[in-house]
Amino acid sequence: MAEQLQDLLELDTAPIAVTFHESQPNSVSRVEKVEASGCTYWKRASEGKTFYTEASDHYNCPIGCYTHNVELPDEQMKELDNTLGLMGELGYISMDEVPGIPTRDETFQNAVYSPLADVVGIPDVVLVSGTPKQMMLLTEAATAAGIGNENGVMGRPTCAVIPAVMESGQTASSLGCIGNRVYTALSDDDFYFAFQGKHTATIIEKLQTIINANSELEKYHQQRQEDL
Repeated sequence: MAEQLQDLLELDTAPIAVTFHESQPNSVSRVEKVEASGCTYWKRASEGKTFYTEASDHYNCPIGCYTHNVELPDEQMKELDNTLGLMGELGYISMDEVPGIPTRDETFQNAVYSPLADVVGIPDVVLVSGTPKQMMLLTEAATAAGIGNENGVMGRPTCAVIPAVMESGQTASSLGCIGNRVYTALSDDDFYFAFQGKHTATIIEKLQTIINANSELEKYHQQRQEDL
């Protein structure tokens, strides 16, 4: 299914899977290096690596810890407060917005990151990055499957798209945030689309129809434009 998804959309970056676990997975090695952000692990997975993280592997990313419900030691909690304070001073975010940011209900224990092609079992969330046209096709496929949320375009913080999808059961798009774009080197021309892993087959099935429909509609509109 991962190969189908990548081929149908002509994606440059491999879709990834994220799965949360209460205990350490036996068949996966722990991440070799603690990264600067939680979303950096997305990048590593898209590069072909499969690994799991523990709570302490996320301490460098206070905002990601907030959205993923990672229990922080006092020092990192101070950093979270300082980061939010800086964002507030810059006018980047209002403190009134913070309670409305999606967060996971369960306390973070472990998470497995992998290319979707290498995932074992059904992942909690699938993340796809690509161009507006590619994400348009995914959005239309999700709508056709009855799980779309065309108004669900999210901004900061990007990592909140994971709990948003897990909580709602619907898809969501994220325009990304500056932190994510720095840590993942996401192209200025790309953004994210996320859905629950259990919906992968349905989305791919609808995607084939949507791509064919768009191809025919493109011809229709081009001809119409010439005629008018």
